[in-house]
Order: sequence, then structure tokens, then C-alpha cells
Amino acid sequence: MTKNLPAPRAAAAKPSAPKPLATEKSAATLALGWLHTARFLTTAPQLHFLPDLDIPEIAFVGRSNAGKSTCINTLTQQKQLAFASKKPGRTQHINLFSLGKQGVMDAVLTDLPGYGYAAVPRQEKVRWQQVMANYLVTRKNLKGIVLMCDPRLGLTELDEILLDLLRERVQEGLKFLIVLTKADKLTRSEATKALSIARLQAGGGEVRLFSATKRTGVEAVAELLWAWAHPATQCPPLQPEPLQPLVAQ
Repeated sequence: MTKNLPAPRAAAAKPSAPKPLATEKSAATLALGWLHTARFLTTAPQLHFLPDLDIPEIAFVGRSNAGKSTCINTLTQQKQLAFASKKPGRTQHINLFSLGKQGVMDAVLTDLPGYGYAAVPRQEKVRWQQVMANYLVTRKNLKGIVLMCDPRLGLTELDEILLDLLRERVQEGLKFLIVLTKADKLTRSEATKALSIARLQAGGGEVRLFSATKRTGVEAVAELLWAWAHPATQCPPLQPEPLQPLVAQ
């Protein structure tokens, strides 16, 4: 008679590997979700109409046809947050957008008027250049500057003047980013060359390729802005994005 053998003991379950605190994708999702909270705050024709704020402020500047409004709308995932006129140079006010969950404003995006467009009367150009210069030099809570540049044209004389104006504040810790817009119109070799040139001109600032059409650089720029506004919060950086030509060689 066969003896009953004891049932085999169940193998102990292997402990599951700890889940990562945050993945590369969740870092970008966090930043884009934060930017999506952007809401119109106020508009000001002159500096003295701007509210005094003690939260980080990030300003977007650039020539009127450099794609500034499109970049802001793409980052915030809102089609009409920033005014995108078919006639560049028409918007002549400083527009502020609040960021943060409902009832908690933790940062502000500032859309400065585009500069350098030929259709704007010279007197108006000079006045707004002076307004922007005063803003960039004196705004106390200004945390970072995003300069929009069409890489097919490169930095213009006015862009260079702005960089010289910012140099001292950047050395004191002001964050600075050059966004090379309309990157979908570049080949891979053109994109590589544009990045190299812009990095030499950035004076220690960051440079990113950007295309609203192909969504090139959207996550990278979003995460960088989030980090500027939340320096005490650790968030793993995205891996560098591979260059993607956006036009066949």
C-alpha cells in the first residue's frame, strides 16, 4: 500500500521589485499637466499696471514672426490662450497667465509683445523696446526667459541686443532658454548646425529644438519650465531627444 506523500510546499512568492518613484514619461506628464492649468490673469499696456507677485515668473520674448504664440499654445495645450495674429506685431500688451491648481497660483507665464516687425510704426517699436528692456531688467520675481528664434534666420540684431541686456541677470542666476521654433522645416544636418550655433550664442543658457507640428521638444521644454518654477522639487530629467529631421534630405 502506497503511503500518502505530503503535498509539495508552495514556493514562496518572490518579492516584487520596487516601483520607480517617477519615470521619464511621468516627469513630462507632470510638467505638461501643470502647464495645462494656464489661465489668463491680466494684461498691461505699461509696466506699472503689472501686479506685484512673489511667485516665479517666466517670460516669452522674440520677434513677432518667430512662433511665440504658437509655442505657448502648444505647451499649455490650449489653442487660443496666447493671441496668434495673422499679422505679426499687432499685440502690444504684456499678457500674464497664471499656473497652478484651482485656487493655488504657483507661477506665471508672461507673453511679451513681439518685436522687430516692419509693419509696426518705428515710434511704437522704440517705445515697446524700452518697455521690454525695463521689464527684463527690473521685474523682481522674473525667474526665467524663453527667447523664441526661427533657426532659418538665426538670432537677429535685436535678439543680440536682448541677450546683452540679460547677460548680467543671467550671471546672477536668471534662467535662460533659446527655443528654435519651426524645427520641422529643417533637415537633420540643418538642425544640428542650428543647435551648435545657438549654444555658442546662448551664453550658458539652454537651447532646444521645437516644432508644434511634429511635437519636437514639447516635453523637454515643458519639463525645463516646470523645474525652473519648482527648484526644490526633484524630478528626473528626460533623456536628450534624438534629432528628427522634419524634412527629407
